[in-house]
Amino acid sequence: MTAAGRRTTARRRALAAGALTVALITGVAGCSGSDGDATKGTPGGGPGAKKGPAAAPQTVPRLIGDGSTAFTGAQPKQPAWQRLKPGETPPQFVVFSWDGAGEDSQKLFSHFRQVGKKYNATMTYFLSGVYLLPEEKRHLYEPPQHSAGRSDIGFNDTEGIRATVRELRGAWQDGNEIGTHFNGHFCGPDGGVGTWSVEEWKSEIKQAKSFVKTWKTNAGLSAEQPLPFDYDKELVGARTPCLEGRKNFVQAAAQMGFRYDTSGVNDQIWPKKDLGLWDLSMQLVPVPGRAFQTLSMDYNFLVNQSPGTTQGDPSQHRYWGNQMRDGLVQAFERSYRGNRAPLIIGNHFESWNGGTYMRAIEETIATVCVQKDVKCVSFRQLADWLDAQDPDVIAKMRTLKVGEAPAAGWKAFLSAPASPASPASPAKPVGAAAPAAG
Repeated sequence: MTAAGRRTTARRRALAAGALTVALITGVAGCSGSDGDATKGTPGGGPGAKKGPAAAPQTVPRLIGDGSTAFTGAQPKQPAWQRLKPGETPPQFVVFSWDGAGEDSQKLFSHFRQVGKKYNATMTYFLSGVYLLPEEKRHLYEPPQHSAGRSDIGFNDTEGIRATVRELRGAWQDGNEIGTHFNGHFCGPDGGVGTWSVEEWKSEIKQAKSFVKTWKTNAGLSAEQPLPFDYDKELVGARTPCLEGRKNFVQAAAQMGFRYDTSGVNDQIWPKKDLGLWDLSMQLVPVPGRAFQTLSMDYNFLVNQSPGTTQGDPSQHRYWGNQMRDGLVQAFERSYRGNRAPLIIGNHFESWNGGTYMRAIEETIATVCVQKDVKCVSFRQLADWLDAQDPDVIAKMRTLKVGEAPAAGWKAFLSAPASPASPASPAKPVGAAAPAAG
C-alpha cells in the first residue's frame, strides 16, 4: 500500500472512532497542480475588492535554516482592506478551508487550487505537519501523551512530500493561506488533544512548525525549491483535530502569536475575540429536509447521512451531496440577505461517499463566490479585515441575530461612526511585540 493509501486508511479509522461519540445535531469534526502558473491570474479577495499589486515586487529569496523555507517578500495577490465608511454595507465574506491539506493520488489539493483561481476565491489550507515527515523519520515526532513515532493519520513518503510541497508553494503564491492542523490527529479521551495541557499544545505547535522548516533534510529533497515563506511569521491560525482541546489550545496560541482559531461551534453571527484571537469557529447550518442543523463541514454531513461508514449506499450519493450543497447555499443566503456575518466552511481532501462532498463544495464555490459584494477569502484575510474595522462597528453588527437584516437598512444601521474617526489600519497581531515561538 502506498503512503497516500495508508494515510487515507488511518484517517478513516480515526474518523470512525470519532463518529462513535457524535451528537446528531452538531456531529464532530474529522480530518484529513503544478505551480507553473501560480503567479498568474487576478488578485485574491473576490470581485470588487480594492486590490494591491498583482504580484509582490521581485525579491531575492533569503533561505531560512536548511532551505526548506525562504523569505521572498510580501505575499502576492492580497486585498488592501479599508475601514467601512458610515452607512456602508459590509461585504459578505465566505471562508473555504481544508483540514490536512496534503496532495496524494486523488490530486484534490491541486484541483481545488484551480477551482479557487477560476472563481477568484482564496482559501486556507490547514497543513498536517506529519505530511512533510517521511515514514522512516517518524521517530522525530514526539506527540504529547503518546510514544515517539505515533500518528493516527500516518506519515508520508518522498514523492508524497514532493507533491505536497509543490502544492503548498503554489497555493501561497496564489494568495492562499497555509495554517496548521498540527500533527498526529489524536482524538478522544485516551491521550486525545482534548486532554492536552497548554504546555503540551505548545510542544505540538513547535513540532508542526519544525516539520515544515526541515522537510528538505528529513526527506532528502535538497534540490527542491523552498516554500516561499517564513513559517514562523506565516502561521497565525489553526483548527484542532475533531474540534477538541480548544480551551487550552487558545491559551497556547495566544502566547505564540496566533491571530485566530476556528476550532469551536458558533452560530452565523459576527465574530468576537477570545484571549486576543478572533473566534472564527465552525457554524451551525441547515440540513435541507431535516429538522436540525449540523456543522458547516463535509464530515458532519457525512456522519448524519451515512453514520459509521464513509462509503454508504451509492444510490444516495448524489442526494447527499446535493443536500450538503443546498444547506451551505441556504446558510449563505441567510447571511447575505440578513446580518452579513461571515460564513465559515470546512472540508477534507477525501472521496467520501463517492466524492459527492467534493462536488458539493465545488458547486457551492461556483454559486456564491461570483455574487455581488461577496468575497471568498482565507481566514487570515478575514482577520485582516476585522482588525481594520472600528471595534464598535463590529460590536454593533454582533447585535444582529442569525439571518437578521437591519430593520431600517444598512445605511441607517451604520449611519454614524461608532467612535471618533481615525485612519483605518490593521491592529497589531496578538504577540506582535515578540517573535512567534518556533
